[in-house]
Amino acid sequence: MKIVFMGTPDFAVPSLSMLIENGYHVAGVVTQPDRPKGRKRQLAPPPVKQAALRYHLPVLQPDTLKDRDVLNQLKDWAPDLIVTAAFGQLLPPEVLQLPPLGCINVHASLLPKYRGGAPIHRAIMNGEKETGVTIMYMVEKLDAGDILTQVRVPIDDHDDVGTLHDKLSQGGAELLIQTLPRLERGEISPIPQDDALATYAPVIKREDERIDWSKPHHAVYNHIRGLRPFPVAFTTVNGQPLKVWKAIKTDQEQQNFASGTIYRLDETGIGVVCGDGVGLILTEIQPSGKKRMSAADFLRGAGAEWRIGQRLGT
Repeated sequence: MKIVFMGTPDFAVPSLSMLIENGYHVAGVVTQPDRPKGRKRQLAPPPVKQAALRYHLPVLQPDTLKDRDVLNQLKDWAPDLIVTAAFGQLLPPEVLQLPPLGCINVHASLLPKYRGGAPIHRAIMNGEKETGVTIMYMVEKLDAGDILTQVRVPIDDHDDVGTLHDKLSQGGAELLIQTLPRLERGEISPIPQDDALATYAPVIKREDERIDWSKPHHAVYNHIRGLRPFPVAFTTVNGQPLKVWKAIKTDQEQQNFASGTIYRLDETGIGVVCGDGVGLILTEIQPSGKKRMSAADFLRGAGAEWRIGQRLGT
C-alpha cells in the first residue's frame, strides 16, 4: 500500500514512524511550514518534518493544499491512501478524491465527542474520566467523517495534557497499524457519526487560560492540569499575571473566605479558596518575568510579602 502522510506536531510522529517500521511505502510527507520559535523567533521545522527527514522521505510544506503545484505533486506520488494526524488543515475535495482507498485521520477523541483542534485539553478541563482515539474517514466537514475504529483510554486524576498526549499519540499509532490491513481487505464497515451527539473542542485562546476562582475546587484543578505543559493556566496578582503549573486538591473547607482568597502560606504551597469554599494548594508557579519554581521557594523569596487574606484574580 502506498501512503502519503500528513501531520505536523509531536502527536503525529509515532503514527508516521509506525507506518515505516511496519513496512508501508510512505511516498511523501506533507506538513505545515516552518514557524518562528523561542525567544529569538528563529524558524523551526515541525516535528513531523524532522521525523520525515530522518527517514529520508520527500517533504512538502505548503501554506494551502489548494496550490496547483501541490496537487500535481500529490498526483505524482499516486497514493493508495492518505493518512492524516493533527495536520492542521482541512483537505479540499481534489485531495479527498485522489486516493482510491480515501483519506483517513487519527483523531485524539472518541468521536463524535470533542471534534476540533484541542480535544486533549478540553477533555481534561471538563473532568472526563475517559477519552480515546478514533480512526475516521476525512470529509469536507471538520472531524465529521464515518468512524472506522476506536480505542478507549482512561484519564487518570493525575494526568495532564503532556501525559495524556503521549498515551493517545502512541495508542493512535497502534490503532492505525491495526486498522490498515482490515481496511485494505474491506473488513471494516464504517459507522456514520451521530451529529446530535457531537461536542466541540475549539483551540485554546488566551481567555481560556485564566483561572476562574468562583468555580468548584475540582473544576479549577482540572483547568490547571488541562493546560499543562502548554499553554499553562494563569491568574493575576495586583494586575500582574501568575502562571500556575501545579496544584493539589484538599478537603479543607474555608467558608469564611471569598473565592480566590489566600488562606494559607507554608512549605506545602499557597492555599486558595475556590467557589465551593474548598481550598486548593498551588505547588508550582511562575511569576511574571521569572522562571517556573515551587511555591515554597517563591514564598522564601519574592513571595515573602504575600499575606493570608490576599485575593488572586485581581
